[in-house]
This record gives sequence, structure tokens and C-alpha cells, in this order.
Amino acid sequence: MSKEMFTLKSSDGFLFVVDEAVVHQSVTLSPMVQDCAGREYPINNVTGKILNLVVEYCKNHVVVDGGDSSSSSSSGDALKKWDDEFITQMDLSTVYDLIMAANYLIIKGLF
Repeated sequence: MSKEMFTLKSSDGFLFVVDEAVVHQSVTLSPMVQDCAGREYPINNVTGKILNLVVEYCKNHVVVDGGDSSSSSSSGDALKKWDDEFITQMDLSTVYDLIMAANYLIIKGLF
């Protein structure tokens, strides 16, 4: 199975190359799997700083969600701990922007 790569472009011009599994974390971005492979996909409402956090979140959830089901309880605990640490390291303004981006991109668990 080959990994299709996609380029997300933030509102301020930053580019993020991500694989298909990351794209599928977003209901908004999932349709681009058929439409935008190999091209840049503009994310006009999200800055590079916030899109970087979104990508980090999605990558972490792909790794855990795609892991071995026999260790799902410990993976779930580790994921919850990671989520808590991920959010608590941010200032309130960043959390707000991240929630707005998660809402726009429809990423379950991030808002």
C-alpha cells in the first residue's frame, strides 16, 4: 500500500506535507484524497502556527489509532495523557485559535 502525500498551505503561506492518514483525521479535508493528490490544498482560515499544531495532533492520533488493538487500553491512556499535555502547554489565545481550526476542519476530539 503506497502512501499518498498531500500539501496543506496555511493562510500565511506555510506548507505542510502530510500523508493520507493525517488528511483522513479531518472531515473537511477527507474529500481532497480524490481531488487534490499531488497539489497544494489551501487552508485559508488557519495560520501556519496553528496548522502546525493541527498536523502534530493528527499525526499523533494516526499513530495511536493505527496501532495494535491488543494494547488499546494502554494506548488510550497514553493518548489521553498526550492530549492533556498538548493543550496545557498552550496559552489561551492559541487554544482558542486551535479550537477554531479544529471546528473549521472538523477534527473529532480536537474540539
